[in-house]
Amino acid sequence: MTITCFIEYRINPHQLDEFREYAENWGKIIPECGGELLGYFLPHEGTNNRAFGLISFESLASYEQYRTHLKASELGAANFRFALAKKFINEEKRSFLQPVPCTYLAVNKE
Repeated sequence: MTITCFIEYRINPHQLDEFREYAENWGKIIPECGGELLGYFLPHEGTNNRAFGLISFESLASYEQYRTHLKASELGAANFRFALAKKFINEEKRSFLQPVPCTYLAVNKE
């Protein structure tokens, strides 16, 4: 069963470029560690201090393997250090979701 880690960030709205760099770094790191990166999302209009990341895994066991690889990743550690040094993330929350199968990655066929 696919699970998706939904990460909600409260960020400094004056440091969107730094968060964008952080997210772009994960674009390489997450797949190397075994996650399926669905994407990172920055504020566009409305609330200006929320950003989101979505990463899917085949199972909870796959997520645990990913965490093990991530802890050993030099690039991952460097990206975490970058976030700590620049202080553009004020809060981070994680939720684990399961998709409704007929809607997951559905394409409108009209």
